[in-house]
Amino acid sequence: MQDKRMEEQLKQQVMRYMEDEKRPQRKNIKTNKGKMSKKQMQKLKRTKRIKKVGSVLLVILVLLVFLVGTKPGRSLLYKIASKYVSSHVQSPEDTEVSNRQPSDNVIREDHVKNYLIFGIEEFGGARNTDAIMIGSVNTKDNTVKLTSLLRDSYVEIPGYKPHKLNSAYSKGGINLLIETIEKNYKIHIDGYASVNFEAFEKLVDSLGGVTIELGEEEAAYLNRTNYISDKANRNVQAGINKLNGNQVMGYVRVRKVKTLGGANNDYGRVVRQQRALKAMFDSAKSPKNLVRIVPISKQALSNVTTDLSQKQIEMVMKAFFENNSKDLETLRIPVDGAFDSPKKYNGIGYPIILDWDTNRIEMYKFIFGYTDEEARIALDKVK
Repeated sequence: MQDKRMEEQLKQQVMRYMEDEKRPQRKNIKTNKGKMSKKQMQKLKRTKRIKKVGSVLLVILVLLVFLVGTKPGRSLLYKIASKYVSSHVQSPEDTEVSNRQPSDNVIREDHVKNYLIFGIEEFGGARNTDAIMIGSVNTKDNTVKLTSLLRDSYVEIPGYKPHKLNSAYSKGGINLLIETIEKNYKIHIDGYASVNFEAFEKLVDSLGGVTIELGEEEAAYLNRTNYISDKANRNVQAGINKLNGNQVMGYVRVRKVKTLGGANNDYGRVVRQQRALKAMFDSAKSPKNLVRIVPISKQALSNVTTDLSQKQIEMVMKAFFENNSKDLETLRIPVDGAFDSPKKYNGIGYPIILDWDTNRIEMYKFIFGYTDEEARIALDKVK
């Protein structure tokens, strides 16, 4: 309702200005031209130029206010931006989409869409998944949530022996990774996006860098190791830093040093990944980047592969920028107190053994907004 009022006010302002331009006073000026001095003529011309420039600026201002300040305007921006993104990301091979088997016994809600997001690290000819997350978009309240799945989680892999979650992709690509997540976590995946680490750096740079707070141990470790690949960037400090893409890439890969707050190993790595994504989330929502959302990196998009349609991308953008919460909400699975981490289990070194029922319930509560009882009832239906 408020958007419609604003739109109507803007239209009225333009109409009033146009009416002013049509006033007959210019005729009177023309009839008196012969009596005007050269100085007066020059002044008249300057006045006309100022009016023309002013009218153009007013129209531009009105358009900007409409596009950014009203829902219909922003919807138009999302449509344009989603078309741009859709045309520049990489599409999966046809077999990757057609061979995916729909999973039974999974939780889904029409108003919540769950997208698998994962990073691919290419090393020694192998392509392994590193960060594995589920991005959940709630179309009812326009919220976006992020659930991190620890890559060392011990899971059942269809057609193979149980192993760590990050091994599924190397065994059977994206289809097997999605099937594995749906089978173990009992949640429907609506689509996916994979990001090459090179794209991650470029995306951070295209946002103008991100602000992250570092602990003393983290800063010292990043400056003396090769996690930050470019030596010229090994100059971070304890406290608040404006980090570029190369520095953020090093930050999110660190495992052996405690985070600011005390988390270590894979848990600390997930905390860093979530903090980096929150910082990117905040940067992307800033006014300077909102108007640059379409050109925010053609190069970065070329390193992203997704099976999302243009309409799905538009929906994600709308939820992302209309987000009702100030911060990106995050969860880590497994949750504290609901897993074991033995040195060896069934021949696998250092796996994470989940208490599945507890973790599924906590994940359903977080993603779908269920109460504890609703989550338990939903789980009973799909077990």
